[in-house]
Amino acid sequence: MPDANTVFQHSWYISNQFNMLMYGIELVLYSASVWLILTNKGKDRQNNMFFFWFSTALLVCITIQVAVQGVFGEMMWITHADYPGGSAAYFEDNSAVWYETLGSAASILLTLLSDWLLIYRCYIVWDSNWLVIAFPALLNVASGVMGILVCVYSGSPGSDFFAGLAVKTELAFRGIVLGLNVIVTALICGRILYVAKGMRAALGHDAARTYTSAAAIVIESALPYTLFGIAYMVTLGVNSPTSIFFLCFYVLLTCIAPQMIILRVLMGRGWTKDTFTGMSSMSFVTRTAPDPEQVMSESDRSGTLAATLQDPSKSNISSDFVSSKV
Repeated sequence: MPDANTVFQHSWYISNQFNMLMYGIELVLYSASVWLILTNKGKDRQNNMFFFWFSTALLVCITIQVAVQGVFGEMMWITHADYPGGSAAYFEDNSAVWYETLGSAASILLTLLSDWLLIYRCYIVWDSNWLVIAFPALLNVASGVMGILVCVYSGSPGSDFFAGLAVKTELAFRGIVLGLNVIVTALICGRILYVAKGMRAALGHDAARTYTSAAAIVIESALPYTLFGIAYMVTLGVNSPTSIFFLCFYVLLTCIAPQMIILRVLMGRGWTKDTFTGMSSMSFVTRTAPDPEQVMSESDRSGTLAATLQDPSKSNISSDFVSSKV
């Protein structure tokens, strides 16, 4: 059976390869988002610029993290391959080097930004209800404080990120973050499933699928990000040498998950405030003896309502439709 250090080194090396692959996915998502922003200058310019700078901040943070992991691996496996005591001794003696601390800080900032966007998406999906996000917002502030402590303890001379006070602080930080993720993910999934029935009745199955499909639930709730966070938390808690493998995936998904949400919104498929505005302004009345020449076909009705959802001001629904809550 291989020793713990061998498993740890293999896990780190393999995760670095997946890092490159997932970093490429992030670059594609970022490029697509920027292209949509640049080609839609006249449409919601303020939100588009916010998405541009937010996406850029995510990319900068993940670039630092990926570069640090690659450089440290090169130093440990190649440059100092003959280090006394081998790779285990090199990691123990140099894990607090300045660029590793920079990588930790970038990872923590990335987590805070991602969680903030997830909280904001929960706010949107819950029809701008502040009470729903009050507790998750407090958890986000607490995680920020713990994140600073992680940087302090893991960056102290002679410290080890996976041992001592540093790992205990990291566990506390990730525990708060994971709790926040689980709560917000459950709130978003539950809300989408709750309103799905009403949206299908108002828009028809095909039109509502954009907002209530399985893909919509997975992306809007950042479900993969939360699941890998659980895997990392468990392996770190039991002191498994494979924790570095799940950490690398977790950090990359911390960037990819919010970028997918941003791209979905820019493509007009994500939940926005207008989604609920459109829904709340539509309803049908029942007629006992409809004139066939005056009745819309089901397909025309779904198409008209779908257009109204995007922009209620452009509705051409007949006077037989009245406004009320769906």
